[in-house]
Amino acid sequence: MSELSVDANLKEINAFKKKICWGDVPAIYHMAQNTVSELDGLFIHGFDNAFKRILDRNNWNLDLLQGYQGPAQEIRVKIKPKIMLKHFYDEQNYELQCVPIVQGEGAITALNNHPLCPFIQWQPEAMSKLYKASNLVAFIQFAFNKGDQADMALLRYAHIKILQLIEILNESFDIVSVKGYNIAQFCQEIHQRKNLFDTSDLHNNSIKDAE
Repeated sequence: MSELSVDANLKEINAFKKKICWGDVPAIYHMAQNTVSELDGLFIHGFDNAFKRILDRNNWNLDLLQGYQGPAQEIRVKIKPKIMLKHFYDEQNYELQCVPIVQGEGAITALNNHPLCPFIQWQPEAMSKLYKASNLVAFIQFAFNKGDQADMALLRYAHIKILQLIEILNESFDIVSVKGYNIAQFCQEIHQRKNLFDTSDLHNNSIKDAE
């Protein structure tokens, strides 16, 4: 494997990284690929997570959403639940966050049987953080400072997986807005600045609408 294809999977990216590093893969890459690999687990059967919790229609407010049972007794709705998504960054980490829309605003506090909330129970601590990539910001800084093709491929893979996650959510939800820089936009901002390690202004800007 002399080059990576643009659609390389995580296994291929890791194998390429090991090859070009002669088996001496940096610890920061190990941490990044471990957290990125968790994205695949969101799409398959496994441990309970916030992504699966918000998709659980047994916790949807069927009165608000005009819900009914389909031919196979599955829950269907005439109105999709309204949510807002946010790409959030701090000094080290990235998160994809979600809040329900209640009376036109994002609900940031816990709600129980609120007639205008699309969920019967909304528990932010268990439902709002759909995905967290620990140390991803540090890895992005490393990649643009002294990274290689495999590092960039891993970032591209993470970006694509996040977009796929949002596409899956869009099938079931009315996503009224997506705030903040996506991973590709964040990387572009990092690439354009002289000081790769000063990202505090990007944290503040993470509430902006993504283009």
